[in-house]
Amino acid sequence: MKKDGLVEAVMKAAEVESKKQATAAVDAVFDAITKALSQGDEVKLPGFGVFKVAKRAERMGVNPKTGEKIKIAASVKPKFRAGKLLKEAVK
Repeated sequence: MKKDGLVEAVMKAAEVESKKQATAAVDAVFDAITKALSQGDEVKLPGFGVFKVAKRAERMGVNPKTGEKIKIAASVKPKFRAGKLLKEAVK
């Protein structure tokens, strides 16, 4: 499903009259999640899952072509952990 499909599903489920309003609602949800993660907060959606920020320390790796050891910089990445209801729905 792409964003247009999600907007259509929100439109039907929430009985929103216009596609513009449904698009604004979907965008607002993603913007709120993005803003919370950028501030280092977790977003917990009971039954669906948890969005959080994961910090990875600097580490050593190996270039697969040359076998040379390389330093991999520390990084911060978004992560998602699926909730119980989502996992059961996908089975």
